[in-house]
Amino acid sequence: MPIKKSNSQAAQAYIELKQRIVSGEFGPDDRLREVELSERLGMSRTPVREALKRLEDEGLLTHQPRKGLLITTLDQQSITQLYSLREILEGGAARFAAKHADDIEIDNMRAILDDSRNGADPIKSNYDFHQAIYAASHNQFLIKAINNLIDSTALLGQSTLAHTGRPALAYQEHMTLFDAIAARDADRAEQEARSHIRQALLARLKQQRSAPAGG
Repeated sequence: MPIKKSNSQAAQAYIELKQRIVSGEFGPDDRLREVELSERLGMSRTPVREALKRLEDEGLLTHQPRKGLLITTLDQQSITQLYSLREILEGGAARFAAKHADDIEIDNMRAILDDSRNGADPIKSNYDFHQAIYAASHNQFLIKAINNLIDSTALLGQSTLAHTGRPALAYQEHMTLFDAIAARDADRAEQEARSHIRQALLARLKQQRSAPAGG
């Protein structure tokens, strides 16, 4: 049975809007209006409305009285909850990677870390390294769950790796994690992954505390 055009357009609108949200194109004070977004995407209002509803259901958008749909903002409690779940899932991914990664996947992780040591962009290197671990877990459902959390992390704004000192520390944490995965030590890999996410949370909370009031 062919896919209805309206369903196809709603999916397209969802993908496009989600990318723009995650990339930071929309600010915390930007109201996401159906009419304006329809014009921007070159679509009718129906698929855009469906896409917005889906994004609201996923927690990326929040409806506020008298303001309409806004990008969701996370308080300290929500940030801690988000990273706590990431810690569990990332620990599981590292454990599975230690058990199931093949030689090519191990070599790919090593190459990413080599590039990172040689001056590659720390934010991209961090993303590539974690994605390599997820892929090596060989668990599609875990990968989907983690990536959904990463989308929510994008709501927090600038990466903690943009701050002085954190890239070097993260690199050392990545090396320790990689060593455990390469050694096929599942227990240690999970422990190191969880520790890495806890350190990322501490960096995030420090970043939130140092942010200008009202900014």
